[in-house]
Amino acid sequence: MTHTWYESYKAAILETDWTQMQERLKAAEREIHERQYVLSLDHGRTPEERQAIDDALHGLTHLKTEISEWQKRQIPR
Repeated sequence: MTHTWYESYKAAILETDWTQMQERLKAAEREIHERQYVLSLDHGRTPEERQAIDDALHGLTHLKTEISEWQKRQIPR
């Protein structure tokens, strides 16, 4: 896949530093939403890219849950 949003998505899901994950996740979401906007203007999205974007957004939703769980474990009791 050669889309710039995909590189941001990959960086987010492959990040191993929990303190950096949220920033990577936000960057990936921003780029995906920007791409969706561009594609909505000219209807240039292929079925493959549409599915890839849907899959990426689903993966980022899962990553948000993981980040939230990690943050909860960081709170001293």
